[in-house]
Amino acid sequence: MTLQVLVAAIDQTDFSLVKKMNIRTAAIVGNQGSRNAVETTEAEGHTVTYLNFAERGVGLNRNNALMRADADICLLADDDMVYDDDYEAKVLEAFRQYPEADVIFFNLEEENSTRYRIDSPHKVGRLNFLRYGAARTAFRLDRIRENGIFFNQCFGGGCRYSHGEDSIFFSDCLRKGLRLMAVPVTIGRLTHERASTWLGRYDETYLRDQGALYRQISRRFWRLLCLQDALRKRKRYGLAPLRAYRLMTKGAGR
Repeated sequence: MTLQVLVAAIDQTDFSLVKKMNIRTAAIVGNQGSRNAVETTEAEGHTVTYLNFAERGVGLNRNNALMRADADICLLADDDMVYDDDYEAKVLEAFRQYPEADVIFFNLEEENSTRYRIDSPHKVGRLNFLRYGAARTAFRLDRIRENGIFFNQCFGGGCRYSHGEDSIFFSDCLRKGLRLMAVPVTIGRLTHERASTWLGRYDETYLRDQGALYRQISRRFWRLLCLQDALRKRKRYGLAPLRAYRLMTKGAGR
């Protein structure tokens, strides 16, 4: 099996990101900046392609790389990560160990993490897929392509709705019958050197966007998803559950 890292990056002006992230395999860097150019460099004997486009939108960025990927296994990344030296071996071994899996989630180290940590291998389904983000995800490229799965370009940083493109991607994987797994294997760490496009505020805009996300995930159960979210995260939001629920339903367009 071959592995290719698909990086979503912003405002890179040279090839230094490859070394900074400790990329040791083939890779495609989707770099959104101020110019349009396709460039290549080498990393540990592998080709790294930079897709430089003067545009914004993380879904569009990931799709640009996804359309041009050509490895057996693709590993999604952000530009504020550093991979372990043996990340390739860890990822490929996970797919050998779980040959039935089409998508596998891994752990990333970070300081003061609030991210869900995988402590034991388990299947990922409709009840727990929202725990995971793109930057710890690997998948079999042929299974994604043959099912016509791409990132929604209305959701995520730089888009109409501020977050959720990865959740929709995973939801589409499940809807198309792909098998998702999570494994307690750490493949790198997050540095958070770049300021996030999300400002870290659970404000009214966030809640309206959350409602739009839930409606995109499930046209049948989106109201229930909004309700459970408003109840479960009431301390985080600092709002009465009914107020949070109403903002979400407003964002969903109902």
